[in-house]
Amino acid sequence: MRRRFVAAAVTPAALALCIVVAAPATAVPADKAQVLAAWTQTSVASYEAWSAARANQAAWSAYAFNWSTDYCSSSPDNPFGFPFQKSCARHDFGYRNYKAMGDFEANKARLDSALYADLKRVCSAYTGAKLTSCNATAWTYYQAVDKFGRTPAVD
Repeated sequence: MRRRFVAAAVTPAALALCIVVAAPATAVPADKAQVLAAWTQTSVASYEAWSAARANQAAWSAYAFNWSTDYCSSSPDNPFGFPFQKSCARHDFGYRNYKAMGDFEANKARLDSALYADLKRVCSAYTGAKLTSCNATAWTYYQAVDKFGRTPAVD
């Protein structure tokens, strides 16, 4: 028994539907790693660029960044009244996104240094004993992430 295959007429609309259905998911922009690196440096410009992007996350949705944060984890977000919360959020951003990209270990030291730089900038608003206290607290936070930033509790 011979079988015959009859070619069906394909309308332009049907063809377009096939193309849409078969199209791969939208790829993350190729420069994601460069953007992430630019937003996780120790400089003020890097911090400000990340902060502006954080305020307008929808504009960066194609990059599929993880913006979630628990701020300063189990440490106070505003120790002794020092506003460290936003600095910790940027640190979380770096940790979460580099872990997701599989490039965390190569960037951890820089991420921790960026946190310390951010915290010292917070401290620069103070003088005298408050400045000394803030800088000591910033150093303590830096030491904590440097030593314990690889533990499951940080994940």
